[in-house]
Amino acid sequence: MAETGSDDLVVIARALRTHGLKGEIVAELLTDFPERFEDLDELILVSPAGERTLGQLEDYWFQKDRVVLKLAGYDDVDRAKELVGYDFAVPEAERMPLDEDEFYDWELEGCAVHVGDKNIGKVRSVMRTGGAAILVLVDERGAEQLVPLAAEIVVKIDRPAKLILIDPPEGLLDL
Repeated sequence: MAETGSDDLVVIARALRTHGLKGEIVAELLTDFPERFEDLDELILVSPAGERTLGQLEDYWFQKDRVVLKLAGYDDVDRAKELVGYDFAVPEAERMPLDEDEFYDWELEGCAVHVGDKNIGKVRSVMRTGGAAILVLVDERGAEQLVPLAAEIVVKIDRPAKLILIDPPEGLLDL
């Protein structure tokens, strides 16, 4: 699932450009749950340098596959330009709940991946290709391996332990 984790935050949108003359911002949606904006009054604004400030959400609307945000205190184009490149986040505690067998990509990133007791690497990222998601693993030498995030291969995901157990078909890890 989309939504990007950043320490104790969940990034739900990224500012791309200004919109109109009243300080609105067009943002890329980074959540699979756009309805979450209905109950938001505040967003955590995260600068490209990682600095965080609290912003009051005055209004929002959707435009194609993006969201247009209007934040208090950003009332003209020049002021809104300051936000281009910023991430808009909520506290991790406010992330949208998922079913037991669903995971956010950021929850899988950094997990150790084992075949039995043998550690074969860590998840660097999750690649989405339209079919089954792919875990991009990096081993201790820096070599990359791709493992489909499929029920037939992924035996167990232990979120608290940051551990994924897999049972790969013969030859998968030899590629």
